[in-house]
Amino acid sequence: MSDHASDLADPAVLVERDEADPAVAVLTLNRPARYNALTLELKTALLDAITGVSTDPSVRAVVLTGAGKAFCVGQDLGEHAENLEKDPETALGTVAEHYNPIVLGLTEMPKPVVAAINGPCVGAGLGFAMSCDLRVAAAGLKFATAFTGIGLTADSGLSASLAHAVGISRATELLLLGEQFTAEEAQQWGLVREVVPAEDVLGTAVELARRLATGPTAAYAEVKRAVRFGAVSELPDVLAHEAAAQGRLAVTRDHAVAVADFLAKKRPTFEGR
Repeated sequence: MSDHASDLADPAVLVERDEADPAVAVLTLNRPARYNALTLELKTALLDAITGVSTDPSVRAVVLTGAGKAFCVGQDLGEHAENLEKDPETALGTVAEHYNPIVLGLTEMPKPVVAAINGPCVGAGLGFAMSCDLRVAAAGLKFATAFTGIGLTADSGLSASLAHAVGISRATELLLLGEQFTAEEAQQWGLVREVVPAEDVLGTAVELARRLATGPTAAYAEVKRAVRFGAVSELPDVLAHEAAAQGRLAVTRDHAVAVADFLAKKRPTFEGR
């Protein structure tokens, strides 16, 4: 069977549970022969998978990765060229229809998401990785924004996520010039948590997700919301938001048990509620 036929026969996104901790779900972009370039099928499957794990109470942490040698090289330009030929005015409707809900699904997911960036990460692929909460990257891999190289601006939230992560000046440079940068540079800039050998990326990310899965999921969800809100809000509004969040968490089982365990000099056990 050819690589292309194999891509068509296999699920566009694999959804699996970690054997050691079924509370960890692993989502794998599964077009390895095309470096996980984003087709309509893949984007639709990814959005469905994100929605599924987000609403599943048995999932307490998520890993997003790519099959084969790449994480994701962005939009499938062959499919995009066909759409341009049909109707240029609607060819990029996928941004609002697919990219935006995927990015929101990852950023607003009420549980932690770890990106296991196993290979090249470009365009919307970089946007998806930046929409995750933590990132582990393979040593030596290349990142790029790439949009201006085909006469486009950023999508998948990169205008905001890059600016928040590396500052306006460097984000503008990365988006304007589209130059490649390495995993090591990304770590230096604070874009990724760890850089490890390629064969260790998924295992390292899953281990991190396992750690998060044993934690206070409700508190993690509030942290994610607070950081997003705090990045774009005035201090008085941030303080009010934090106070309201603490009020919601004060009545959770996790908080009550953790305080009691702390006073008893015991390690708390969190249930995510």
